[in-house]
Amino acid sequence: MENLYNQLLQNNKKWVASKLEKDPEYFNRLSLGQSPPILWIGCADSRVPANEIIGAEPGEVFVHRNIANMVVHSDMNMLSVLDYAVNVLKVKHIIVCGHYGCGGVQAAMTNKHIGLIDNWIRHIKDVYRFHQEELNAIENEKDRFNRFVELNVVEQVLDLGKTSIVQTAWESGQSVHVHGWVYDIHDGLIKDLDITLRDNKSLSDVYQLDI
Repeated sequence: MENLYNQLLQNNKKWVASKLEKDPEYFNRLSLGQSPPILWIGCADSRVPANEIIGAEPGEVFVHRNIANMVVHSDMNMLSVLDYAVNVLKVKHIIVCGHYGCGGVQAAMTNKHIGLIDNWIRHIKDVYRFHQEELNAIENEKDRFNRFVELNVVEQVLDLGKTSIVQTAWESGQSVHVHGWVYDIHDGLIKDLDITLRDNKSLSDVYQLDI
């Protein structure tokens, strides 16, 4: 365990050296500030590194991660990240990226008691309840699991559109597009779910705020 810990610090030094070799001003430029065009809301799964899978450099993506890439309206962590990204950084695109094989989504398909995380998984179970007719009709368990992953992303995209943060930005004329993706760990490719919100007209009337 001690060797692993020390290796992390050594890896950092090698990484710094490699960056400086290519560009001596690399860290000086990063230290001046950030203006990323993208907010990424993804899963905490260690196999889904946001920057790396889209070929982005440090400073190009503002990232929030949690179990199963959820947008929970009572989650002050997520809301704080969203508010800062939209109102301070002025991001142009918000991407909710789920992934096939997501442990949180898989857990939501069972009745297993895990622990404290049960409270979080309950939000994912709500997504299953919204779409249970479609999901229950899928006989193959893997196909049902994959579709649940996709539908969970769709619901989180809609939940972002419902926030006063995003709707206020739209009302002020700020260009903010909210997208839904799923990453496939088996081949490294991203599937665009073809859901993009550009204004609150994409939402049901009951969610459209008078701002």
